[in-house]
Amino acid sequence: MSTHLIMSLEAPLMSFGGDMVDAFGVVRDFPARSMITGLIANALGWDRAEADLHQALQARLIMGSVRLREGRRVRDFQTAQLGAADKGWTTRGKPEGRAGGAGTYNSPHIRYRDADADALVLVALRLEPVEAAPDLGTVTAALNMPERPLFIGRKPFLPSGPLVAGHIDAATVLDALRAAIARFAPAPAEHYAAQWPLDEGSAQQARIEELTDERNWPAGVHAGLRRTINARIGGEAA
Repeated sequence: MSTHLIMSLEAPLMSFGGDMVDAFGVVRDFPARSMITGLIANALGWDRAEADLHQALQARLIMGSVRLREGRRVRDFQTAQLGAADKGWTTRGKPEGRAGGAGTYNSPHIRYRDADADALVLVALRLEPVEAAPDLGTVTAALNMPERPLFIGRKPFLPSGPLVAGHIDAATVLDALRAAIARFAPAPAEHYAAQWPLDEGSAQQARIEELTDERNWPAGVHAGLRRTINARIGGEAA
């Protein structure tokens, strides 16, 4: 049995970012491993430039998610007229200018950003090896009293309440998710969409999905391949 931290992700708006396709910023149904890594790192007060710390934390993170309330998916239409002299601050801590010919700036910059409104997603996670720093107790304390304001996917998307819902002892992430449904779902007997690592339990009518949801933190890009199981599951005591 391993102790799993149960995180409650609930907000008026939140987004689990997927791959950007042209001008469309689509979202996934479940949070990426890199997103949960960044959320925890932000709570701990780590600087984004501390890439090795982020990389090590992500490698230790074993996690799965379940959608207890679907909410509704919304699309934000964004437009801005940007000039050649306009600059913006970046995560590298310095302003970044723009490039391109004069015709580049004749039309507005347009993009579409998706988000989930009024959804509720639980995340069950543990860290391996358990004795390495930060341990699960340190992570829990940081999420309860974060060093910086926390957000779910995008900076304006602030959580509706505390992120820590509790802890569950379970043999696998799937068992922890089922126990979380039994404890927190409004209708535990129903089945909810869930995702968990391939080697963390099996379920009927499941499908395997291959994700690129891990970040190479030193390089600043997403890479790698993670295999997960997606299925609808109900609640059971761990």
